[in-house]
Amino acid sequence: MKKTDRADSQHIPLAERMRPQTFDRFYGQEHLLGPGKILTELIESGHLVSIIFWGPPGSGKTTLGMMLARHFNLTCLFYSAVLSGIKEIKEVMARAEQQKKLYGKPIIIFIDEIHRFNKAQQSAFLPYVERGDVILFGSTTENPSFEVISPLLSRTRVLVLKPLEEAALRKIIEDALTDEVNGLGQLQLKINDEALKLLLDQSNGDARRILNALEIAASLTRGREITAREVEEALQKRILLYDRAGEEHFNLISALHKSLRNSDVDASLYWLARMLYAGEDPLYIARRLVRFASEDVGLADPQALTVALRAKEAYDFLGSPEGELALAEAVVYLASAPKSNRIYVAFGQAMKDVEESPFEPVPLHIRNPVTPLMKEIGYGQEYQYAHDHPLSTTDMETFPERLKGRRYYQPGNLGFEKEVKKRIDWWEAVKEKIRQEKSGKKD
Repeated sequence: MKKTDRADSQHIPLAERMRPQTFDRFYGQEHLLGPGKILTELIESGHLVSIIFWGPPGSGKTTLGMMLARHFNLTCLFYSAVLSGIKEIKEVMARAEQQKKLYGKPIIIFIDEIHRFNKAQQSAFLPYVERGDVILFGSTTENPSFEVISPLLSRTRVLVLKPLEEAALRKIIEDALTDEVNGLGQLQLKINDEALKLLLDQSNGDARRILNALEIAASLTRGREITAREVEEALQKRILLYDRAGEEHFNLISALHKSLRNSDVDASLYWLARMLYAGEDPLYIARRLVRFASEDVGLADPQALTVALRAKEAYDFLGSPEGELALAEAVVYLASAPKSNRIYVAFGQAMKDVEESPFEPVPLHIRNPVTPLMKEIGYGQEYQYAHDHPLSTTDMETFPERLKGRRYYQPGNLGFEKEVKKRIDWWEAVKEKIRQEKSGKKD
Protein backbone atom coordinates (compact mmCIF):
# COMPACT_ATOMS: atom_id res chain seq x y z
CA MET A 1 0.00 0.00 0.00
CA LYS A 2 1.35 3.40 -0.99
CA LYS A 3 2.17 5.51 2.06
CA THR A 4 0.41 8.85 2.46
CA ASP A 5 1.43 11.59 4.87
CA ARG A 6 -1.27 11.64 7.54
CA ALA A 7 -1.24 15.43 7.81
CA ASP A 8 -1.86 15.73 4.10
CA SER A 9 -4.38 12.90 3.96
CA GLN A 10 -6.78 13.89 6.75
CA HIS A 11 -9.14 15.47 4.22
CA ILE A 12 -8.76 12.69 1.61
CA PRO A 13 -11.70 10.23 1.76
CA LEU A 14 -10.91 6.78 3.09
CA ALA A 15 -12.01 5.21 -0.20
CA GLU A 16 -9.33 7.19 -2.02
CA ARG A 17 -6.62 6.51 0.56
CA MET A 18 -7.34 2.77 0.47
CA ARG A 19 -7.28 2.51 -3.31
CA PRO A 20 -5.12 -0.60 -3.91
CA GLN A 21 -1.69 -0.05 -5.39
CA THR A 22 -0.90 -3.68 -6.29
CA PHE A 23 -2.86 -6.39 -8.06
CA ASP A 24 -2.77 -8.72 -5.04
CA ARG A 25 -4.84 -6.16 -3.08
CA PHE A 26 -7.37 -5.74 -5.89
CA TYR A 27 -10.21 -7.93 -4.68
CA GLY A 28 -13.30 -9.34 -6.33
CA GLN A 29 -12.50 -9.46 -10.05
CA GLU A 30 -10.80 -12.84 -10.24
CA HIS A 31 -12.44 -13.52 -13.62
CA LEU A 32 -10.10 -10.83 -15.00
CA LEU A 33 -6.96 -11.28 -12.91
CA GLY A 34 -6.86 -14.96 -11.99
CA PRO A 35 -4.40 -17.45 -13.53
CA GLY A 36 -4.88 -17.63 -17.30
CA LYS A 37 -7.41 -14.77 -17.28
CA ILE A 38 -7.46 -11.95 -19.79
CA LEU A 39 -5.73 -9.23 -17.75
CA THR A 40 -3.12 -11.62 -16.40
CA GLU A 41 -2.26 -12.68 -19.95
CA LEU A 42 -2.21 -9.03 -21.06
CA ILE A 43 0.21 -8.13 -18.26
CA GLU A 44 2.42 -11.14 -18.94
CA SER A 45 2.54 -10.35 -22.65
CA GLY A 46 3.93 -6.89 -21.93
CA HIS A 47 1.60 -5.36 -24.52
CA LEU A 48 -1.02 -2.89 -23.30
CA VAL A 49 -4.07 -2.12 -25.46
CA SER A 50 -6.93 0.37 -25.27
CA ILE A 51 -9.59 -0.78 -22.80
CA ILE A 52 -13.20 0.03 -21.91
CA PHE A 53 -13.88 -0.82 -18.26
CA TRP A 54 -17.61 -1.57 -17.89
CA GLY A 55 -19.04 -2.11 -14.44
CA PRO A 56 -21.20 -0.70 -11.64
CA PRO A 57 -20.03 2.08 -9.31
CA GLY A 58 -17.29 1.09 -6.87
CA SER A 59 -16.25 -2.08 -8.71
CA GLY A 60 -12.70 -0.87 -9.36
CA LYS A 61 -12.71 0.53 -12.90
CA THR A 62 -10.50 3.56 -12.19
CA THR A 63 -8.26 1.65 -9.78
CA LEU A 64 -7.59 -1.04 -12.35
CA GLY A 65 -6.69 1.54 -14.97
CA MET A 66 -4.28 3.28 -12.56
CA MET A 67 -2.57 0.00 -11.64
CA LEU A 68 -2.11 -0.95 -15.28
CA ALA A 69 -0.56 2.44 -16.01
CA ARG A 70 1.90 2.00 -13.13
CA HIS A 71 2.73 -1.56 -14.12
CA PHE A 72 3.59 -0.52 -17.69
CA ASN A 73 5.32 2.67 -16.47
CA LEU A 74 3.18 4.92 -18.68
CA THR A 75 1.91 8.43 -18.01
CA CYS A 76 -1.84 8.36 -17.33
CA LEU A 77 -3.95 11.51 -17.68
CA PHE A 78 -7.44 11.45 -16.16
CA TYR A 79 -10.42 13.31 -17.57
CA SER A 80 -14.12 13.27 -16.84
CA ALA A 81 -16.56 13.28 -19.75
CA VAL A 82 -18.82 15.36 -17.49
CA LEU A 83 -16.28 18.06 -16.64
CA SER A 84 -13.87 18.05 -19.61
CA GLY A 85 -14.53 19.21 -23.13
CA ILE A 86 -13.44 17.29 -26.19
CA LYS A 87 -11.38 20.28 -27.36
CA GLU A 88 -9.21 20.06 -24.25
CA ILE A 89 -8.73 16.31 -24.68
CA LYS A 90 -7.90 16.64 -28.40
CA GLU A 91 -5.17 19.13 -27.53
CA VAL A 92 -3.69 16.64 -25.07
CA MET A 93 -3.88 13.86 -27.65
CA ALA A 94 -2.05 16.04 -30.16
CA ARG A 95 0.73 16.57 -27.59
CA ALA A 96 0.74 12.83 -26.90
CA GLU A 97 1.29 12.24 -30.61
CA GLN A 98 4.41 14.41 -30.48
CA GLN A 99 5.65 12.65 -27.33
CA LYS A 100 5.22 9.27 -28.99
CA LYS A 101 7.40 10.46 -31.88
CA LEU A 102 10.07 11.80 -29.53
CA TYR A 103 10.22 9.06 -26.89
CA GLY A 104 8.49 6.10 -28.54
CA LYS A 105 6.05 5.63 -25.63
CA PRO A 106 2.30 6.33 -25.74
CA ILE A 107 0.33 8.18 -23.08
CA ILE A 108 -2.74 6.68 -21.46
CA ILE A 109 -5.80 8.91 -21.68
CA PHE A 110 -8.35 7.77 -19.08
CA ILE A 111 -11.90 9.05 -19.74
CA ASP A 112 -14.28 8.57 -16.82
CA GLU A 113 -17.93 8.12 -17.87
CA ILE A 114 -16.94 7.93 -21.53
CA HIS A 115 -20.57 7.17 -22.44
CA ARG A 116 -21.39 10.83 -21.78
CA PHE A 117 -19.45 11.87 -24.88
CA ASN A 118 -21.67 11.84 -27.97
CA LYS A 119 -20.83 9.93 -31.15
CA ALA A 120 -19.02 12.83 -32.82
CA GLN A 121 -16.94 13.45 -29.72
CA GLN A 122 -16.01 9.78 -29.40
CA SER A 123 -14.96 9.73 -33.06
CA ALA A 124 -12.22 12.25 -32.22
CA PHE A 125 -10.28 9.50 -30.41
CA LEU A 126 -10.15 7.14 -33.40
CA PRO A 127 -7.10 8.37 -35.36
CA TYR A 128 -4.95 8.60 -32.22
CA VAL A 129 -5.98 5.14 -31.00
CA GLU A 130 -5.50 3.61 -34.47
CA ARG A 131 -1.97 4.98 -34.78
CA GLY A 132 -1.07 3.97 -31.23
CA ASP A 133 -0.28 7.57 -30.24
CA VAL A 134 -2.46 7.12 -27.16
CA ILE A 135 -3.81 4.19 -25.23
CA LEU A 136 -7.43 4.95 -24.43
CA PHE A 137 -8.93 3.81 -21.14
CA GLY A 138 -12.63 4.49 -20.75
CA SER A 139 -14.84 3.70 -17.77
CA THR A 140 -18.61 3.40 -18.00
CA THR A 141 -21.53 2.12 -15.97
CA GLU A 142 -23.59 1.81 -19.16
CA ASN A 143 -23.56 -1.00 -21.74
CA PRO A 144 -20.80 -0.05 -24.22
CA SER A 145 -22.72 -1.78 -27.02
CA PHE A 146 -25.25 1.05 -26.85
CA GLU A 147 -23.12 3.95 -25.62
CA VAL A 148 -19.75 3.60 -27.36
CA ILE A 149 -19.48 3.90 -31.14
CA SER A 150 -18.71 0.69 -33.04
CA PRO A 151 -15.40 1.86 -34.59
CA LEU A 152 -14.07 2.68 -31.13
CA LEU A 153 -15.37 -0.58 -29.65
CA SER A 154 -13.62 -2.56 -32.39
CA ARG A 155 -10.29 -0.96 -31.42
CA THR A 156 -10.58 -1.59 -27.69
CA ARG A 157 -11.01 -4.52 -25.33
CA VAL A 158 -14.12 -4.39 -23.15
CA LEU A 159 -13.50 -5.65 -19.62
CA VAL A 160 -16.63 -6.34 -17.59
CA LEU A 161 -16.28 -5.73 -13.85
CA LYS A 162 -18.83 -7.29 -11.52
CA PRO A 163 -20.38 -5.86 -8.34
CA LEU A 164 -18.12 -6.89 -5.47
CA GLU A 165 -19.29 -9.95 -3.57
CA GLU A 166 -19.31 -10.27 0.20
CA ALA A 167 -15.95 -12.04 0.46
CA ALA A 168 -14.18 -9.21 -1.37
CA LEU A 169 -15.97 -6.53 0.65
CA ARG A 170 -14.99 -8.22 3.91
CA LYS A 171 -11.32 -8.08 2.86
CA ILE A 172 -11.68 -4.39 1.97
CA ILE A 173 -13.22 -3.60 5.37
CA GLU A 174 -10.54 -5.61 7.18
CA ASP A 175 -7.76 -3.81 5.30
CA ALA A 176 -9.28 -0.42 6.10
CA LEU A 177 -9.56 -1.20 9.82
CA THR A 178 -6.00 -2.55 10.13
CA ASP A 179 -4.00 -0.27 7.81
CA GLU A 180 -2.26 2.22 10.12
CA VAL A 181 -0.89 4.41 7.31
CA ASN A 182 -3.80 4.99 4.92
CA GLY A 183 -6.66 3.34 6.79
CA LEU A 184 -8.17 3.49 10.26
CA GLY A 185 -5.62 1.21 11.92
CA GLN A 186 -4.35 3.81 14.39
CA LEU A 187 -7.84 4.02 15.89
CA GLN A 188 -7.70 0.30 16.80
CA LEU A 189 -11.38 -0.16 16.06
CA LYS A 190 -13.36 -3.38 15.77
CA ILE A 191 -16.71 -3.82 14.06
CA ASN A 192 -19.30 -6.16 15.58
CA ASP A 193 -21.14 -8.79 13.55
CA GLU A 194 -24.43 -6.90 13.41
CA ALA A 195 -22.77 -3.73 12.15
CA LEU A 196 -20.70 -5.66 9.61
CA LYS A 197 -23.76 -7.45 8.25
CA LEU A 198 -25.64 -4.16 7.94
CA LEU A 199 -22.70 -2.57 6.13
CA LEU A 200 -22.43 -5.49 3.70
CA ASP A 201 -26.19 -5.63 3.08
CA GLN A 202 -26.29 -1.95 2.16
CA SER A 203 -23.15 -1.89 0.02
CA ASN A 204 -24.71 -2.85 -3.34
CA GLY A 205 -21.33 -4.36 -4.21
CA ASP A 206 -19.79 -0.87 -4.16
CA ALA A 207 -16.37 -0.61 -2.44
CA ARG A 208 -16.42 3.19 -2.43
CA ARG A 209 -19.84 3.26 -0.78
CA ILE A 210 -18.84 0.78 1.91
CA LEU A 211 -15.60 2.63 2.74
CA ASN A 212 -17.30 6.02 2.87
CA ALA A 213 -19.91 4.62 5.26
CA LEU A 214 -17.21 2.91 7.35
CA GLU A 215 -15.28 6.17 7.67
CA ILE A 216 -18.36 8.05 8.92
CA ALA A 217 -19.27 5.21 11.30
CA ALA A 218 -15.73 5.30 12.70
CA SER A 219 -15.98 9.05 13.30
CA LEU A 220 -19.25 8.54 15.20
CA THR A 221 -17.88 5.75 17.41
CA ARG A 222 -17.05 6.78 20.97
CA GLY A 223 -15.53 3.49 22.13
CA ARG A 224 -13.42 0.89 20.34
CA GLU A 225 -16.27 -0.97 18.64
CA ILE A 226 -18.35 0.12 15.65
CA THR A 227 -21.95 -0.94 16.25
CA ALA A 228 -25.06 -1.09 14.10
CA ARG A 229 -26.17 2.28 15.48
CA GLU A 230 -23.15 4.07 14.00
CA VAL A 231 -23.47 2.21 10.71
CA GLU A 232 -27.16 3.09 10.43
CA GLU A 233 -26.34 6.75 11.01
CA ALA A 234 -23.49 6.63 8.50
CA LEU A 235 -25.59 4.94 5.83
CA GLN A 236 -28.34 7.51 6.27
CA LYS A 237 -25.86 10.29 5.63
CA ARG A 238 -24.43 8.55 2.58
CA ILE A 239 -27.90 7.97 1.14
CA LEU A 240 -28.56 11.68 1.37
CA LEU A 241 -25.31 12.43 -0.44
CA TYR A 242 -25.43 9.67 -3.06
CA ASP A 243 -29.13 9.11 -3.48
CA ARG A 244 -28.90 8.91 -7.26
CA ALA A 245 -27.31 5.47 -6.95
CA GLY A 246 -29.63 4.36 -4.15
CA GLU A 247 -33.26 3.45 -3.67
CA GLU A 248 -34.63 6.82 -4.75
CA HIS A 249 -33.16 6.33 -8.23
CA PHE A 250 -35.36 3.26 -8.66
CA ASN A 251 -38.34 4.92 -6.98
CA LEU A 252 -38.24 7.82 -9.45
CA ILE A 253 -37.93 5.72 -12.61
CA SER A 254 -40.75 3.52 -11.31
CA ALA A 255 -42.92 6.60 -10.76
CA LEU A 256 -42.23 7.85 -14.29
CA HIS A 257 -42.93 4.46 -15.87
CA LYS A 258 -46.16 3.91 -13.97
CA SER A 259 -47.41 7.46 -14.66
CA LEU A 260 -46.78 6.94 -18.38
CA ARG A 261 -48.56 3.58 -18.27
CA ASN A 262 -51.52 5.18 -16.52
CA SER A 263 -51.72 7.86 -19.27
CA ASP A 264 -51.15 10.71 -16.80
CA VAL A 265 -49.38 13.35 -18.90
CA ASP A 266 -48.75 15.92 -16.16
CA ALA A 267 -47.53 13.44 -13.54
CA SER A 268 -45.20 11.95 -16.16
CA LEU A 269 -43.73 15.39 -16.87
CA TYR A 270 -43.28 15.99 -13.14
CA TRP A 271 -41.35 12.75 -12.60
CA LEU A 272 -39.23 13.45 -15.66
CA ALA A 273 -38.36 16.87 -14.23
CA ARG A 274 -37.59 15.33 -10.82
CA MET A 275 -35.15 12.84 -12.37
CA LEU A 276 -33.38 15.46 -14.46
CA TYR A 277 -33.18 17.86 -11.51
CA ALA A 278 -31.66 15.10 -9.35
CA GLY A 279 -28.88 14.69 -11.90
CA GLU A 280 -30.04 11.46 -13.54
CA ASP A 281 -28.34 10.63 -16.84
CA PRO A 282 -30.79 11.85 -19.53
CA LEU A 283 -29.71 9.05 -21.86
CA TYR A 284 -30.72 6.51 -19.20
CA ILE A 285 -34.17 8.12 -19.18
CA ALA A 286 -34.24 8.07 -23.00
CA ARG A 287 -33.52 4.34 -23.03
CA ARG A 288 -36.34 3.74 -20.58
CA LEU A 289 -38.70 5.71 -22.82
CA VAL A 290 -37.71 3.59 -25.81
CA ARG A 291 -38.41 0.46 -23.80
CA PHE A 292 -41.74 1.86 -22.65
CA ALA A 293 -42.75 2.55 -26.25
CA SER A 294 -42.31 -1.14 -27.12
CA GLU A 295 -43.48 -2.64 -23.84
CA ASP A 296 -46.52 -0.54 -22.95
CA VAL A 297 -47.64 1.18 -26.15
CA GLY A 298 -46.61 -1.39 -28.72
CA LEU A 299 -48.68 -1.59 -31.89
CA ALA A 300 -51.50 0.41 -30.37
CA ASP A 301 -49.40 3.30 -31.75
CA PRO A 302 -46.34 2.17 -33.77
CA GLN A 303 -45.25 5.82 -34.06
CA ALA A 304 -44.45 5.84 -30.31
CA LEU A 305 -41.23 3.91 -30.83
CA THR A 306 -40.14 6.34 -33.55
CA VAL A 307 -40.86 9.33 -31.30
CA ALA A 308 -38.90 7.81 -28.41
CA LEU A 309 -35.91 6.96 -30.61
CA ARG A 310 -35.88 10.43 -32.15
CA ALA A 311 -35.97 11.99 -28.69
CA LYS A 312 -32.89 9.94 -27.77
CA GLU A 313 -31.14 11.05 -30.96
CA ALA A 314 -32.11 14.69 -30.36
CA TYR A 315 -30.69 14.63 -26.85
CA ASP A 316 -27.56 12.87 -28.10
CA PHE A 317 -27.17 15.67 -30.67
CA LEU A 318 -28.02 18.67 -28.46
CA GLY A 319 -27.08 17.60 -24.94
CA SER A 320 -28.39 19.47 -21.87
CA PRO A 321 -30.37 21.56 -21.35
CA GLU A 322 -31.73 21.93 -24.92
CA GLY A 323 -32.07 18.21 -25.56
CA GLU A 324 -34.16 17.69 -22.43
CA LEU A 325 -37.13 19.28 -24.21
CA ALA A 326 -37.10 16.41 -26.70
CA LEU A 327 -37.43 13.99 -23.77
CA ALA A 328 -40.39 16.02 -22.47
CA GLU A 329 -42.01 15.85 -25.90
CA ALA A 330 -41.58 12.07 -25.97
CA VAL A 331 -43.03 11.75 -22.45
CA VAL A 332 -46.18 13.68 -23.43
CA TYR A 333 -46.59 11.58 -26.59
CA LEU A 334 -46.13 8.27 -24.76
CA ALA A 335 -48.41 9.21 -21.87
CA SER A 336 -51.20 10.28 -24.23
CA ALA A 337 -50.82 7.31 -26.62
CA PRO A 338 -53.18 4.30 -26.53
CA LYS A 339 -51.64 1.47 -24.55
CA SER A 340 -51.06 -2.19 -25.33
CA ASN A 341 -48.67 -4.73 -23.82
CA ARG A 342 -49.70 -7.46 -26.28
CA ILE A 343 -46.31 -7.48 -28.05
CA TYR A 344 -44.54 -7.76 -24.67
CA VAL A 345 -46.74 -10.69 -23.63
CA ALA A 346 -46.52 -12.41 -27.03
CA PHE A 347 -42.74 -12.20 -27.20
CA GLY A 348 -42.47 -13.51 -23.63
CA GLN A 349 -44.55 -16.56 -24.59
CA ALA A 350 -42.43 -17.15 -27.70
CA MET A 351 -39.26 -16.94 -25.60
CA LYS A 352 -40.72 -19.43 -23.13
CA ASP A 353 -41.30 -21.93 -25.95
CA VAL A 354 -37.72 -21.41 -27.14
CA GLU A 355 -36.35 -21.97 -23.63
CA GLU A 356 -38.44 -25.11 -23.09
CA SER A 357 -37.79 -26.60 -26.53
CA PRO A 358 -34.71 -24.82 -27.93
CA PHE A 359 -33.75 -27.45 -30.52
CA GLU A 360 -36.86 -27.69 -32.66
CA PRO A 361 -35.57 -28.42 -36.19
CA VAL A 362 -36.37 -25.98 -38.99
CA PRO A 363 -38.84 -27.71 -41.37
CA LEU A 364 -37.04 -28.91 -44.50
CA HIS A 365 -39.31 -27.05 -46.89
CA ILE A 366 -38.30 -23.62 -45.49
CA ARG A 367 -34.58 -24.37 -45.35
CA ASN A 368 -32.47 -22.74 -48.04
CA PRO A 369 -30.86 -25.32 -50.40
CA VAL A 370 -27.51 -23.56 -50.73
CA THR A 371 -25.61 -26.62 -52.05
CA PRO A 372 -26.63 -29.51 -54.37
CA LEU A 373 -26.33 -31.90 -51.42
CA MET A 374 -28.82 -29.86 -49.39
CA LYS A 375 -31.24 -29.91 -52.30
CA GLU A 376 -30.77 -33.65 -52.70
CA ILE A 377 -31.68 -34.40 -49.08
CA GLY A 378 -34.85 -32.31 -49.22
CA TYR A 379 -33.96 -28.73 -48.34
CA GLY A 380 -36.48 -26.40 -49.95
CA GLN A 381 -38.71 -29.14 -51.37
CA GLU A 382 -42.42 -28.23 -51.44
CA TYR A 383 -41.57 -24.63 -50.57
CA GLN A 384 -44.32 -22.30 -51.77
CA TYR A 385 -43.17 -18.84 -52.88
CA ALA A 386 -45.83 -16.44 -51.59
CA HIS A 387 -45.54 -13.97 -54.49
CA ASP A 388 -46.40 -16.68 -57.01
CA HIS A 389 -49.95 -16.74 -55.61
CA PRO A 390 -52.75 -14.22 -56.24
CA LEU A 391 -52.89 -12.79 -52.69
CA SER A 392 -49.17 -13.23 -51.94
CA THR A 393 -49.64 -15.91 -49.30
CA THR A 394 -50.05 -19.68 -49.00
CA ASP A 395 -51.29 -22.15 -46.43
CA MET A 396 -47.74 -23.50 -46.00
CA GLU A 397 -46.84 -24.38 -42.40
CA THR A 398 -43.78 -22.44 -41.15
CA PHE A 399 -43.75 -23.54 -37.49
CA PRO A 400 -41.69 -26.53 -36.30
CA GLU A 401 -43.77 -29.70 -36.11
CA ARG A 402 -44.30 -29.65 -32.33
CA LEU A 403 -45.40 -26.02 -32.27
CA LYS A 404 -48.00 -26.07 -35.04
CA GLY A 405 -50.99 -23.87 -34.27
CA ARG A 406 -49.29 -21.68 -31.66
CA ARG A 407 -50.80 -18.20 -31.27
CA TYR A 408 -48.64 -15.78 -29.31
CA TYR A 409 -49.87 -12.38 -30.37
CA GLN A 410 -53.45 -11.45 -29.52
CA PRO A 411 -54.01 -7.84 -30.68
CA GLY A 412 -56.06 -5.52 -28.51
CA ASN A 413 -58.87 -3.15 -29.43
CA LEU A 414 -57.17 0.23 -28.94
CA GLY A 415 -55.48 2.50 -31.45
CA PHE A 416 -53.69 1.02 -34.45
CA GLU A 417 -53.90 -2.48 -32.98
CA LYS A 418 -57.50 -2.61 -34.19
CA GLU A 419 -56.10 -2.33 -37.72
CA VAL A 420 -53.43 -4.94 -36.98
CA LYS A 421 -56.17 -7.30 -35.77
CA LYS A 422 -58.12 -6.77 -39.01
CA ARG A 423 -54.99 -7.57 -41.04
CA ILE A 424 -54.21 -10.75 -39.08
CA ASP A 425 -57.83 -11.92 -39.31
CA TRP A 426 -57.83 -11.21 -43.06
CA TRP A 427 -54.66 -13.23 -43.67
CA GLU A 428 -56.03 -16.09 -41.61
CA ALA A 429 -59.25 -16.06 -43.63
CA VAL A 430 -57.28 -16.15 -46.89
CA LYS A 431 -55.18 -19.10 -45.69
CA GLU A 432 -58.30 -20.93 -44.53
CA LYS A 433 -59.93 -20.39 -47.93
CA ILE A 434 -56.85 -21.84 -49.66
CA ARG A 435 -56.98 -24.87 -47.38
CA GLN A 436 -60.68 -25.38 -48.13
CA GLU A 437 -60.07 -25.08 -51.86
CA LYS A 438 -57.29 -27.65 -51.71
CA SER A 439 -59.50 -29.94 -49.63
CA GLY A 440 -62.33 -29.60 -52.20
CA LYS A 441 -60.02 -30.51 -55.07
CA LYS A 442 -58.85 -33.61 -53.22
CA ASP A 443 -62.46 -34.70 -52.64
